[in-house]
Amino acid sequence: MNQNQVNQNQPEMASLLLGAGFALASLIILPAVAQRVGLGSSLTIVLRGALMRAANRF
Repeated sequence: MNQNQVNQNQPEMASLLLGAGFALASLIILPAVAQRVGLGSSLTIVLRGALMRAANRF
C-alpha cells in the first residue's frame, strides 16, 4: 500500500470508529448512566434518538 491509499482510508476508518462510538454510547452507556441518575425510560429513548441522529450526520 502506498501513502496515498493509506491517507484515503483514514477518513473512512474515522467515520467507522465514530459511528461505532455513537452506537456504543446510545445502546450501553446512555441507559446505564440514565438509570444511575434516575432518568425515565422515555427521556432515555429521546436521548438515544438524538445520539443516533448525530451519528448519521458523520
